[in-house]
Amino acid sequence: MTTISQPICLRRPSLEKWCLRRYLAQAIVGRVLARVPVRVVLPGGRAMGSDDPRLPEIEIVDEIAAFERLAHHPKIGLGEAYMAGEWRAAPGTDLVEVLQPFAERMTSAIPPSLLRMRGVVDRAIPRGHRNTLAGSRRNIEAHYDLSNDLFEAFLDPSLMYSSALFDDTTPWAEQSLEEAQYRKVGRVLDLARVGEGSRVLEIGTGWGALAIEAARRGAQVTTLTLSREQAALAQERIDAAGLTDRIDVRIEDYRESTGQYDAVVSVEMIEAVGEEYWPAYFATIDERLAPGGVAVIQAILMAHERYLATRRSYGWIQKHIFPGGLIPSEQAIEEVCAEHTSLRLTDSATFGQHYAHTLRRWRQRFDEQWPQIAGHGFDEEFRRKWEFYLAYCEAGFAAGYLDVAHLTLTR
Repeated sequence: MTTISQPICLRRPSLEKWCLRRYLAQAIVGRVLARVPVRVVLPGGRAMGSDDPRLPEIEIVDEIAAFERLAHHPKIGLGEAYMAGEWRAAPGTDLVEVLQPFAERMTSAIPPSLLRMRGVVDRAIPRGHRNTLAGSRRNIEAHYDLSNDLFEAFLDPSLMYSSALFDDTTPWAEQSLEEAQYRKVGRVLDLARVGEGSRVLEIGTGWGALAIEAARRGAQVTTLTLSREQAALAQERIDAAGLTDRIDVRIEDYRESTGQYDAVVSVEMIEAVGEEYWPAYFATIDERLAPGGVAVIQAILMAHERYLATRRSYGWIQKHIFPGGLIPSEQAIEEVCAEHTSLRLTDSATFGQHYAHTLRRWRQRFDEQWPQIAGHGFDEEFRRKWEFYLAYCEAGFAAGYLDVAHLTLTR
């Protein structure tokens, strides 16, 4: 292992304080790498971490800029440095290969002495990200109204932007992603007991796939979204399927909904609700659910202790991908339901590795379709941002730091 020499700025006290800050950030990264099996190679060939060439390897392209970002904001700087092209996975190394070892050691990578400084580096979630009625619309528009063309380019024809469910009896790589997505939809509808004559409320329309499948079972569906782009395309797909009279697409906040339904379904919507509004979200489900009804939500989850440790902290995903977002724990959901509703969690089925594989498929497709995506006005920084986003999430699910579940709620 090559050691890092003391920078010139520390031998010349007259230089700016940022140089010292950057040097300290580099020293902290060195301590983290002592616990994580990843090599970091600096310009000129100097190495940080293990000298084992078999380990996944990060190449620092711009040493000064990359460590300055980390010094300024450790939780956001890593992703922003990747967006700026200041570091990359080395040739022959996939981006997930360098991110997954960190995800696997999320609770142990940082030495305890540095963890005690967490309050110094953590930043509060901006007040502007609160999911008020107006704030929710802004937050949803920031991601889902980017462009239907973008999502159509890398999603499968179902246009489901949530975890698929693969058949465990055959290799996942050999399966159609579209079939796996409809397998997921089928499970959600089965758990919610959706059939002929069911009145269904869907919170979070997406591009209409679940509503269409519910209507094909003979259900009458009301589906809610805050994305005008999604609503327009969902309506086109519903009309093309000949189900216009069975599905009512509304640009409406869940808190503004009315009526009673035999089933309430919501696929990966809770992550966009925000902790402050979880009571309102579950109370709404409770109010909309008819006697004897069933609610099913598909939720991304994390361990309760990790949720407690990160719930007030502002991260890269919240700044650049999902403003206002927060991933709950199953325990947090149970506690909110017990305190604010008559609903109780009666079944939970997790399938986190299926999400890792889904994300891998999306990222491969995104890369293949980049020339087409770029043609819609997206630049190179956007490409790196989404590449990091998809790989970052894949690493989280592959490592088990994140999970996803079908949660069944009844009274």
